[in-house]
Amino acid sequence: MSSLHENEIADRMLDVAFSLHRDLGPGLLESVYEVLLAHALEEAGLSAQRQVVVPIRYKGIQLDEGFRADLIVEEKVILELKSVERTNPAHKKQLLTYLKLSNLKLGYLLNFGEALMKDGITRIINGQLPPCSPCRRERK
Repeated sequence: MSSLHENEIADRMLDVAFSLHRDLGPGLLESVYEVLLAHALEEAGLSAQRQVVVPIRYKGIQLDEGFRADLIVEEKVILELKSVERTNPAHKKQLLTYLKLSNLKLGYLLNFGEALMKDGITRIINGQLPPCSPCRRERK
């Protein structure tokens, strides 16, 4: 597992997503953004797993019911990608479900369908993130 804090991963990941959106623009299929974002994250030095199974665990049983996170970066941050005109509450609920089932703390819903990437970013925290002393976000 990475020694990077979730917020450091997020800063680097968002830089890559902004660059990809700037280069390609909005409106392509979600799968195109997924494969290219995973590749770009790897080029930026971040590990990215695609279509990761998110199992349901309850009372000692595990069920693999077809939940798949689009990307998990550095085994710490979930990215759920969309390419729609507007996201809706069900998209946020989907990401929160993945966060809770995986016991990860940070996720992003990235909608590449927006004209401006900044309008397509939703940050969701599951519980509380541990403190991060050297994070760029805290230095701003």
